[in-house]
Amino acid sequence: MSLVLLCLLTADLWWKMTVPVPNSTAVSWALPESELERSPCLVGIVPIVYYSVLLGLGLPANILTAVALSRLATRTKKSSYWYLLALTTSDILTQVFIIFVGFILQTAILARAVPSAFIHTVTVLEFTANHASTWVTVLLTVDRYVALCHPLRYRAVSYPRRTRRIIAAVFAAALATGVPFYWWLDMWRDADPPTALDTALKWLHCVTIYFLPCSIFLAANSAIVRKLRRRRRAGGGKAAALLLAVTAAFIVLWAPRAIVTMCHLYVASVRRDWRVHLALDVANMVAMLNTSLNFFLYCFVSQTFRRAVGEVLRGQPRAAPGRGSAHCPSFPPPGLEPLKLLGSTAL
Repeated sequence: MSLVLLCLLTADLWWKMTVPVPNSTAVSWALPESELERSPCLVGIVPIVYYSVLLGLGLPANILTAVALSRLATRTKKSSYWYLLALTTSDILTQVFIIFVGFILQTAILARAVPSAFIHTVTVLEFTANHASTWVTVLLTVDRYVALCHPLRYRAVSYPRRTRRIIAAVFAAALATGVPFYWWLDMWRDADPPTALDTALKWLHCVTIYFLPCSIFLAANSAIVRKLRRRRRAGGGKAAALLLAVTAAFIVLWAPRAIVTMCHLYVASVRRDWRVHLALDVANMVAMLNTSLNFFLYCFVSQTFRRAVGEVLRGQPRAAPGRGSAHCPSFPPPGLEPLKLLGSTAL
């Protein structure tokens, strides 16, 4: 089930039980006792507006980002642009499967009148897209670490064909780790207390999407910051600040989701406690914001990206690869100028 089905289901139930409409008493008494004990949804229509705006603005921005990055990846032959393109692609998939299919189509339009197998299949695709987005970001962080801290080795191991193979392997691994979530039981429907299978899947979710990736981010970025400080290059302080800001953005945006999941398992159930319910609604909205930030981060830190976006918006044809092209500016090799790419590492 989609992460955002929670609010509409509970809001509809609360409305039926509290608003005086024909046969409302019969509807309330017809509900099972367990249904009446569920905590109410306190955010009302806010998720509907929020996710609609997020999809309406974020999806076109991500598509524009993908077109611009595909030009840069083809033009410059840099691995970092292929990773950024893969990250943008996974963000698009996340928005399509979670926000559009799971929330707008499955809940708002079809009113959840869909087969159970469809719900579970969409859940697998949702987790696959999330895992791909996170672990492509891990690859990008490691790529920048090797480029800056081990430039000679980076020149030998980093090239577009190998990068594309690694990205394909990560997407395959994301699908493999998403399959077990076919049996994912949404926190709203968890037994109280959750079963052993539910607990195992929720721990797998938190470790895969948050705890392990954040550990890698912190370790790699700490090494990068130390390297920049030792070299004391011009602009190194700004690049280090950008790296810390980007890492902090990922940690902050996904922390509420991980915290609420652990709280649901060991402190209070979303099903019974309205405060945990409200926290889950907010945590899901904050986490999904991560899928729409990359375009603005790239525009802020990268003049090259802004120039590529301008070419796309003006309808300029793709420049042919090669150093002599009039539309293709000269780009230094990644080992000689890691700072720009480091600033472009978006989470």
